[in-house]
Amino acid sequence: MREITASGQTVEEAVQSALEQLDTTRDHVEVEVIDEGKKGLLGVFGSKRAIVKVIMVKNQIERTETYLKEVTDKLNVETIVTTAVEGNHVTFDLSGEKIALLIGKRGQTLNALQYLVHLVLNKDGKQYYTVTVDAEGYRQRRKDTLESLAVKMSEKAVRLNKKVALEPMPAFERKIIHSALQGKGKVSTYSDGVEPHRHIVIKP
Repeated sequence: MREITASGQTVEEAVQSALEQLDTTRDHVEVEVIDEGKKGLLGVFGSKRAIVKVIMVKNQIERTETYLKEVTDKLNVETIVTTAVEGNHVTFDLSGEKIALLIGKRGQTLNALQYLVHLVLNKDGKQYYTVTVDAEGYRQRRKDTLESLAVKMSEKAVRLNKKVALEPMPAFERKIIHSALQGKGKVSTYSDGVEPHRHIVIKP
């Protein structure tokens, strides 16, 4: 963590001076006013300069990226984390040699990581973010798999003319199934059960 003490005619001027020295912007620092200074007579005689301490802080996205790196290191998986921010959604994309270990069976490890990362990112943060933790395009492959599963199971439900229950899956995966079958007149879908065993039922 870098910090710097700077002075100026006013607090604002002192802060500006510190920002220039640190080569950063106001939203990346915490400011502690040591002395507000005083104007003095006619703005000159007996004037006292303002002094501030400016501390660089990691923003919540950088902090979360560091956390994710520490977790994967502890799992002995050397990982490169690429971060993309769109509005209030952050995607952390992981890549590396042993990436399959971070995905786990049907993405369970990746989903657990995503849950933890969501908590860390929004803890004490100034802004609320939604999160995707992906690993070398796994999320898109899983989405494709779920969509074809949805179609296959809806056809089965129609063929047998009875309800078909799918395996338990997290809410964002259930949403993919619901969306894939929405507007398909022959079936309807609903979620049933209690987390973590909540699952989708496809009904003719």
